[in-house]
Amino acid sequence: MAKPVLQIVIASTRPGRVGLPVAEWFRDRAAAQDAFEIELVDLAEVNLPFLDEPNHPRLRQYVHQHTKEWSATVERGDAFVFVTPEYNYGFNAVLKNALDYLHHEWQYKPVGFVSYGGVSAGTRAVQMLKQVVTTLKMVPVFDAVSIPFVAQLLDEEGRLRPNDVMNSAADTMVAELERLSTALRHLRPAA
Repeated sequence: MAKPVLQIVIASTRPGRVGLPVAEWFRDRAAAQDAFEIELVDLAEVNLPFLDEPNHPRLRQYVHQHTKEWSATVERGDAFVFVTPEYNYGFNAVLKNALDYLHHEWQYKPVGFVSYGGVSAGTRAVQMLKQVVTTLKMVPVFDAVSIPFVAQLLDEEGRLRPNDVMNSAADTMVAELERLSTALRHLRPAA
């Protein structure tokens, strides 16, 4: 049986963003556990316009090619990690838009969060995200990676230098995502 697919979604699209090196570190850390096939999904590359489908996502009557492609990407995933900054006590509009485009494709899939920022480490954004993902019938895992003062952890080349707490939290979260992705698989609706 093939390994489940973990999609690591980079939420920030801002030029000079920290989300890319954070996601690359997490990808490498998750890959070391060898529990998932891993895909890095960059919302800057997906580049969805603001929701422009005429039909409700529950109907799955997509008319735009970008929506059909986004649907196929998310459908492939068995588990997700959202790598998210915190903007003004919340998460960014690009991630909300990407979530709102679809409905069935998200259901009964576990989701973890790697958040970053200043003193709050993006935890307020994650609290808001949990309300959204549970409405989509996703299952957020308890374990998370929260990175305070993220700018201080970047080296001269812009790579993230993780500490032991971050590495341990990442390992714990990936293990929980693996357990839940297997347990939830039979609950998913047929495409």
